[in-house]
Order: sequence, then C-alpha cells, then structure tokens
Amino acid sequence: MATFPPHPPTPGSPAGGTGAGRPARWWQRTWVRYGALITLLTLSGLVILALVREQTGTEGFLVGLGLAVLPVPLLMAAFRWLDRVEPGPWRNLLFSFAWGACAAALIAIVANSFATRWIATATADPTSADTLGATVIAPIVEESAKAAAVLLVFLFRRRDFTGIVDGVVIAGVTATGFAFTENILYLGTAFGTDQLSGDTGIASVTAATFFVRVIMSPFAHPLFTVLTGIGFGIAALSADRHQVRRVLLPLTGLLLAMGMHAVWNGSSAFGEYGFFAVYAAFMVPAFGLLTWLAIRTRQRELGTVRAELPAYAMAGWLTMPEPFVLGSMKARRLARDYAAHNGGRAAGRAVEEYEAYATSLAFLRHRGRRGRAGADFVVRERELLRELWARRDVARPALAYAARVTAPTPVPPPWPVYGYPYGQAAPHPAYNPYLS
Repeated sequence: MATFPPHPPTPGSPAGGTGAGRPARWWQRTWVRYGALITLLTLSGLVILALVREQTGTEGFLVGLGLAVLPVPLLMAAFRWLDRVEPGPWRNLLFSFAWGACAAALIAIVANSFATRWIATATADPTSADTLGATVIAPIVEESAKAAAVLLVFLFRRRDFTGIVDGVVIAGVTATGFAFTENILYLGTAFGTDQLSGDTGIASVTAATFFVRVIMSPFAHPLFTVLTGIGFGIAALSADRHQVRRVLLPLTGLLLAMGMHAVWNGSSAFGEYGFFAVYAAFMVPAFGLLTWLAIRTRQRELGTVRAELPAYAMAGWLTMPEPFVLGSMKARRLARDYAAHNGGRAAGRAVEEYEAYATSLAFLRHRGRRGRAGADFVVRERELLRELWARRDVARPALAYAARVTAPTPVPPPWPVYGYPYGQAAPHPAYNPYLS
C-alpha cells in the first residue's frame, strides 16, 4: 500500500504521463484515434440515415423516429442504474450507443441485404433465402457487429472494464442503439405500408409493429448482446496469464447471443403461436434470469467495497465509517445530496467523484489480492489515493452525515449482560453502527 500522506508523481513516472520512452508515432496519438473514431461514426450515421430514409420515405422516417425513441430513455436509465456502484465514463456509453446505432446498424443492413440476395440468386428460392437470412445470417452479422463495440472498450478502455457489470452495461447500451435504428426502419416501413393500404388505428401494421417491438420486446436486442458482455466481463476478472480463458469466454458469450437471437428470429416459423410460445417460455425467463444476475452482481460489488476499504481506513486514508457508507447506495446518495445542498453543485460533484474513486480502489485491491491485478497496480493505487486525498475536505463531512443518518438504532436486549449494566449489550467485534 502506498505511504501516507501521498506524494505527487515524479516527472518520468507512469503517473506523471511524461515517460522517458520513445514518443508515440502520429497514428498512435490520442487525438488522432479520437478523430478517426468520430469520423467513422459520423460517416456511418450519415449513410445509415440516408439508407433508412430511402426505404421509409421522409414521413415514414419521422414517424419511425418518434416511436423508436420511446424505449431508449428507459433502457438507458436501467443500464445507468446498474452502473451506479462504479459509474463508467459517459464517453464509453456515448461511444457504445453511437456504435450500435450507426456502425453496427450499417454493417447489418449492408451485410444482411447482400447475403440474402446472394442466397436467393444461388437457390432461386426467395422465401427460403429470407428465412435463412433471418435465422442464420442476421444473428451472426448483427451480434458480431455489436460485439465489436464491447471488444473495443475491453481493449482500449481496460481500466473502465473491470467486471461483469461493465460488460453488461456496455453491451446493453450498444444493443439499445442498434435496436433504436432498427426500430426506425421497421416502424417507418410499416407506416409506409399503411399509407398504401389505408389502414389506421389498432388494425394498422404500424400499431402491430409498435406493440411487438416497443411494448413487448424492447429488451430483445440488449438481452442477446448482454450474453456477449457477460463473457467479456468474466474475462476481465481473469488473470492476465489465463490467455486461453480470456479468449474463449467472450467467444462463448457471442455464440450464446447468436443462438438466442436465432431462436427469437425463427419463432415465427414454429407455427401460428410460435412467437408467443418462444416469448413466454424462453425470452421472458431468460430476461428475468439475467436481470437477477445483474442485480446480484451489483450487490456483490457493494459487498466488495465494504470488505476491501477498511484496510485503507486502518492506514489513515479514509475515516472509519467511510467503507460502510460507500458500500450503501442509500448512504452514498445522502452524502451527495448533503454536499450539493450545503456546498453547491461543485461539492456534490466532488463527493460523487470521491465515491467513484473509492469504489475503483476497492475493486483494484480485490483484484490484487486474488492475483488478477496488472503490472501497474501500485501506480494505479497511488493515482486513486491521490484523487481521494484531493477531495477529502469536501467529501468527509458529507459522508459523516450519511453515516449518522443511516446508522441503525441499537436495540438493547431484555436481559442483563455479564460485565455491562442491565439492558446494555456488549459490542460485537464485527459490529459497525454505520453499516446500512
């Protein structure tokens, strides 16, 4: 553990950012990579916009856009809630959504159309080509395109990708973006069909498409891709020496995502009620199971915070109540609200950052004790401790207030305890009044 109090990084140290190594080539510079990525996503967005508008028409595009955007805030809020223990940077979520909505959607439209036309030409059977394209080609192409975003974050934002929750969130946000663009296409096309046939109201194709894609199954694409994210998340928990495991786990998750996607797309071929049978017997239970797994993993993360941070409290980096306050989402919210009320938005933001850095420190120590930390463990630990120390004057009063508010009231036993006055219980060694 780093010494107390902290020392700033020295020039030439990794934390200082001015290492003595050879300077990066121009294509390795951060601004070049960001520029290339933004350009790629922008061009993909413009192309996908033109393709969707060409297929749906301007009016159909606007109708599809207005209907497709409805589930997006709910899904994004759900994934952001899941990520509250150790919030990832907004830029990762923005990249994931943009990749799903632009790059992955463009890849899927082009590849699916090309493959379906090729199969129809080779077999001279357009019906079989459509069925094969929906049940085989589309799951492979779409899940691979969405998995690319998870892979990029895993490779180039490794510090932000530390476990299963991170994999679930990145994969889910990417799939939300993909489903958003796909829903615009489907709903816009349905609206165009209704314009030609004159159907309106509940009997229209637009209403039926909206009910199936937005009401019944807005979670379908996120559910598929989350399996890939779980594979990457488990790989992130593995030690660097387990190279085979770190490769096989994401591939296994991707194959499961493709399989579930294929079953869902092929449900209409299982008879008149095949869609509803697959939805009730397969999709809903799978959604419930994965939701339970994600929430349980979130609770385990809070337990890790409570278990790992007391070591830093004993060393003087944190006050004694802080590990238990930081391990309770209710207490953390109270601390942020208290700081914002008494010190303004900047103080609330500082407490939020303090909580995030402390959580990252707990996870880093947890990985280190299990032999899963990287070679930069000491440098990273020092960086996190320095960030905590810089915010301690603002954060500590707020965390102390949250500890007082959330502390349970001790209930004295109705019998005398040896060595203590009647009705006063002897304190248990593991008892902490600040645990909420």
